[in-house]
This record gives sequence, C-alpha cells and structure tokens, in this order.
Amino acid sequence: MRVIVPATEGRAVRVGAGRRVRVTDLEGGQVGDVFALAADDADDADEHLSASHTRAATSRLFPVAGETFVTSRRRPILTLVEDSSPGCHDMLVAACDPERYRALGVPVHASCADNLRASLAVLGLSVPVVPQPVNVFMRIPVAGDGRLSWLSSISRPGDAITFEAEMDCVLVVSACPQDLVGINGHHPTALAIDLETEEMSDR
Repeated sequence: MRVIVPATEGRAVRVGAGRRVRVTDLEGGQVGDVFALAADDADDADEHLSASHTRAATSRLFPVAGETFVTSRRRPILTLVEDSSPGCHDMLVAACDPERYRALGVPVHASCADNLRASLAVLGLSVPVVPQPVNVFMRIPVAGDGRLSWLSSISRPGDAITFEAEMDCVLVVSACPQDLVGINGHHPTALAIDLETEEMSDR
C-alpha cells in the first residue's frame, strides 16, 4: 500500500509488529520528519519513539542500518533495516512549529508539528506534546566545536529508508515544509510511505 505525503503535509499509517514500512524521497532533496507512537498507548500518545532515549541506547548521534529506535519507555519500536540514500539522517533537531516560523518572520506557515497533529486527528488520536522526530534525509553535521550546520539534503529521487516495526505502532511522516532555511533546497516536495501488506510479508 502506498500513501503519498504531499509537499508541506503529513500522513499517518498504522503499522503492525513485524511489518516493514518504507519512506521514499520522490524528487530528491526532501526532508521527512518521522514520528512513531506505540499503538497500545495511542489513546493518550504518552509512549513514542524518542530520539534522546535512542541515542542513549545506541551511543550514536545519527542512525545507521541495523540499529533499533526505542520509545520514551525504552522499548524497541522501529528498526532501520535498509537505507538506499547517502545515509544523512538527523536525531538532534526538533520538529518545525509555528513558533519557529514566527521567529523567522513568517507568522503563518505550515509546520511539521501541525502536520503531526492533523495526521493523528484523522485517526482520532492526539499528542499532549510534539515528540522530537527522526529527520530522515536531513543533513545536520556537527562541527568539532559543537556547532550545527543546516545543509541541503543530498538524497536523490527514489532514495528510501525502510523500517521494521518492533511493536504495533502509528507512524507519521511529514514532508517538511521548511523553505526559509535551505534544508529542502527552499522547495519542499512530496514523499511516499509504502506499507508492507500481510500478503507481502508472508511471501
């Protein structure tokens, strides 16, 4: 099953334990904010994929294939199983939100935080706070002095990152609408979510 995430928007899908889900950059150069909520806790969305807990579990700033993301309760939720992109993904930067754009001088602007809320609302869900996402295809290198650089994504058309669900979860992908900082080349584009069906997983 394929779900298109239009430029600047978000979409949510339910992913069963053991299923794989792929996020594809359709045109290249587009960052995707990936959130995951534990399905058995989705009514109040208290347990979610946690970048900070994952960094503690993996002792890495940035994810690589074979590593598992954990939740705010330190339970495995997703494993990164395949990555055909150059491998630049971020786990340091918060989701963009209306306050971020107001600080940049734009009082009304789409944001990943609002995309998360809107995508979950379609499923009848909500979050009390916006978790820090895993920012796939986002290139934020850290200099020796600790300074971050906001560089354009170098993912190519068709590059993809694939996760396997370690528990039943709700996955949300936002095609980041940031066009004031150059992470998307100042031109946000669409992403795709490909969800493995039961028939595909049994082949």
